[in-house]
Amino acid sequence: MSKPKLQIIVLFQNLGENQAYFARSPAPPLAGALVAGLTPPIVEVELLHEMVRPIDYTTDADFIALSFMDYCAPHAFEVARKFKLLGKTVVAGGKYASTFPEKVIPHMDAVVVGEAEPVWARVVEDMVNGRLNRVYEAPFAPPLDNIPPPRYDLIEPAYAVPVVTEATRGCKYSCSYCQLTIERKPFRMRPIEDVIRDLTATEKLPFHKRKMAMLLDNNLGGDMGYAKELLTEIAKLKLWGLGTQFSFDCLHDDEFLDLLAKARCGMAFIGLESLNEPSLLSVHKKQNKVEEYKELFEKLKERGILTFTGMMLALDEDTPSYYESLPGQLDEIDPSTILLSISIPIPGTPFHKKVESEGRLIDRDLSHYEGDHLVFRPNKVTAHDVFAAFRNVNMYFYSWKNILRRWFRFIRKQNARSGVLRRILQAPILSMIFFRLSIFQRDHAQKKVYPEARTSRRRWWARRELGTGARRPL
Repeated sequence: MSKPKLQIIVLFQNLGENQAYFARSPAPPLAGALVAGLTPPIVEVELLHEMVRPIDYTTDADFIALSFMDYCAPHAFEVARKFKLLGKTVVAGGKYASTFPEKVIPHMDAVVVGEAEPVWARVVEDMVNGRLNRVYEAPFAPPLDNIPPPRYDLIEPAYAVPVVTEATRGCKYSCSYCQLTIERKPFRMRPIEDVIRDLTATEKLPFHKRKMAMLLDNNLGGDMGYAKELLTEIAKLKLWGLGTQFSFDCLHDDEFLDLLAKARCGMAFIGLESLNEPSLLSVHKKQNKVEEYKELFEKLKERGILTFTGMMLALDEDTPSYYESLPGQLDEIDPSTILLSISIPIPGTPFHKKVESEGRLIDRDLSHYEGDHLVFRPNKVTAHDVFAAFRNVNMYFYSWKNILRRWFRFIRKQNARSGVLRRILQAPILSMIFFRLSIFQRDHAQKKVYPEARTSRRRWWARRELGTGARRPL
């Protein structure tokens, strides 16, 4: 007899399937492949990332597992309804389900609350045996040892870098907008041998896809001793390219940077957030110092490491004059690529509580809480200022002229520290990463944010009574 089938779906569409947007991300999120790796062999497993392909409601899967973040929750409820009408059993997990299970339970057959590792095998066994509970709650901050490797073989070919894993969970900082502040957990580290095993569990992948990997930690540098030991071991794998993310203050440690280079790190995601010091302080991001940005970016370039830096608009201390100066400031500090977004008051965070207590929330549609919509009234700028700044910065930074200028500056600034052979071998890979990220951001802004700016013109005019910040036309 054939096994029953489980399809794991990582949701991405926040505005419904009729307004689907498929992203050109080089790597998938970790959740789907990780849960697939945790699944016992009593079921056949399929994996679908809605980031790159639509949901197939004609699937012959018996069970559906949905993983989603806050902004996909309304879409998740509709997806669950459709599958349940087709007789499928639907379970849900992820950060939103773990934070607000009471809002998710009515829509699902079962909900996983917390980290999946301690409970997922029991969920699957109960599904197969027809004794599914409504809620499965994992213990708080479970240990991270003995986690099986992700199922890279199930990840769609559309992803150039399917090898994704994590070495740590958590962050030692408490930025007020961050989802990690909703329920603070200790910073935890996986055994280094387990991480290395994940990075080498790639025998079912084409050879070229085995040689690049991403560590999707919140902050790899949360424990510097651990991070350095891990990077030393990764260097022995002789990858073609490694991507990782960490807090900006890690760049003060030259030994850490040298070990990143030895581990063939080609791309680092860093939360820059703002070039306005008062805005950083308003969200408790005290580890970032604007006056250090240029020097620290130079350190990465010297070692042949591209930067992908998160930046937010509509923070409480943003001003029109700051927005006017932003394109020039970005030229001065020279990050390789930026992920520009509108700040999100994620429900449950201190930032959300502050905005709500001050009566500044003007949009409670959770599907708009993804960084493309402005869902609250900023303190010192208008909606017009925010969307105009987004367009001006994005169109300037991602003009082809400036994309090419940044790339040539990056190539020129690498020094002997990165090694001649490494520079020659990695140039094509770094070029691919650089241009993929740049095109991804151009595409996202054109398809998701610019249309929202036009829609917001009508929305904000309709809400003029909420205050002067909503009266200025877009």
